[in-house]
Amino acid sequence: MRSPGNSKYVKKLNRMTIINIIKDNELISRQQIADLTGLTPPAITGIIRELIDTGFVKEVGLGQSQGGRKPVNLQFNCSAGYVIGIEVTSQEITVALADLKNIPTCIGRVTVDMKDPAIAVKELIHVIKQVSLNKENREKRIVAIAIAFPGMLNRSEGTVKRAVNLGKMWNGYPLKATLENEFGLPIYIETNSKVAALGEKWYGGGINCENLIYINMGEGISAGIIMGEHIVQGSQGYAGQIGHTVMIEQGTLCNCGNRGCLETVCGIPAIVQKVNAQLPFLADEDPLKKRFNITQEIQISDIVEVALKKESYARDVLRQATHYVALATSHMINLYNPDAVFIGGKLAIVAEFFMEDFHEVIASHTFSEVEDATAIIISKLGADSGVIGACALALKMVLKSPNTDMFDDL
Repeated sequence: MRSPGNSKYVKKLNRMTIINIIKDNELISRQQIADLTGLTPPAITGIIRELIDTGFVKEVGLGQSQGGRKPVNLQFNCSAGYVIGIEVTSQEITVALADLKNIPTCIGRVTVDMKDPAIAVKELIHVIKQVSLNKENREKRIVAIAIAFPGMLNRSEGTVKRAVNLGKMWNGYPLKATLENEFGLPIYIETNSKVAALGEKWYGGGINCENLIYINMGEGISAGIIMGEHIVQGSQGYAGQIGHTVMIEQGTLCNCGNRGCLETVCGIPAIVQKVNAQLPFLADEDPLKKRFNITQEIQISDIVEVALKKESYARDVLRQATHYVALATSHMINLYNPDAVFIGGKLAIVAEFFMEDFHEVIASHTFSEVEDATAIIISKLGADSGVIGACALALKMVLKSPNTDMFDDL
């Protein structure tokens, strides 16, 4: 005999199956759902009644008759709930509110120094409250929050294991529990590049790719890997840390403690530091030197802007950075043989500018059969790939996972 608990779990699984079928079809009838699932009409009727009563499903007109009465069409109500997605970097919080089809209603950015978690998390909580409680959003039902975080995470405990670009104060920080206690909502945390890969797979250029790699070019360099429709986590959840593969033996000291890591050549802080150190020695006619003489400060935006306009030291530095990212990408292609590699993050525009060079490096370091079959694509999600991916993670958990709490009251 099945226990009541087991029956409840089976009903939850059936409910998740039905709501995803309705979500994935613009219009569908109860009979079509029965044909797809094999569930009995009474079971389907009961579940759909609950979903209609709670606003997740709507009845919208009549469908085509196959003989007899015309069936009532069902439609997923994507505004019945909302998720908040957040991407954290060392100097910025990006936040988005999205409906249940991951259509963002707002995306905002706040400059924050994230080095001290005691201060940073207070600001993070403030940002979430600003989004969820403002005049336009306060009546919306928030069902989950997901955080794209730049570090090594203990996903089962919801803690930060290590965040080399944020600092040691984050080590062991209980991020998930802190936010769940504050908001009383499911909180999901994952690394930036992995959620960006998920966003690319679900909502970007990777919809038709079974196997893809997302390379994040930003403050750090990391990879999100999807193989067979699933995120590659590794035994401890740390897969994809390509920013800490050694590219130059005995090179510059990295935040992780090693020398010559990819991030010491290609990460935004490394690029800015290198350029500023060289500024006094640049020729007066170099456009970057001219920019410095006006602003007295050079940021990554200045370096990129100058590099994309004309030959300069800035262009040389970014060309070298792109070369090393391409070299690391060739290693990933050799290891995983993906359908496509997507380049995203704040420096994706640089990879796009040097795409011919990028392809030459890939061609020189992979088998021609593999290189020919692997698309190298600049992410169309742009600088929002991380936050859109965070929303995608929240939706994946609330709509795809049988452990979701969203329908527990039904």
